[in-house]
Amino acid sequence: MRVRYLHTMVRVKDLEASVAFYSLLGLKETRRMDHEGGRFTLLFMAPEGQEECPVELTYNWDGDEALPDDSRNFGHLAYSVENIYEMCQHLQDNGVVINRPPRDGRMAFVRSPDNISVELLQEGDPLAPAEPWASMENIGHW
Repeated sequence: MRVRYLHTMVRVKDLEASVAFYSLLGLKETRRMDHEGGRFTLLFMAPEGQEECPVELTYNWDGDEALPDDSRNFGHLAYSVENIYEMCQHLQDNGVVINRPPRDGRMAFVRSPDNISVELLQEGDPLAPAEPWASMENIGHW
């Protein structure tokens, strides 16, 4: 029996804020479907060259009161990055809190505007520990 990955879906409260966040990670919009009758938008974003591995952002036009404030019922999204320190600096420079800094040169966690945990993993071998990351403490949940 064959199984094929399709996508990961997350509900979002503010579509534009979420698109901006995932764009900072390097994801690009690959598909958008506005459903007038159901009053919702499905927007798919994926890393360039990996369009078969999207995250689906589901936005309900009239709000989504059922969406928890802290989406801990969802594990996390994970992306590998060429240089974890550069990516974390880029995110931080754009107002994203680094919840679990890459102290080990290998792994970091951030949160989307909807509290979705995003794990960032260094491609290949970990980078050598470097400041300011090596001395940073965790912030909040990750």
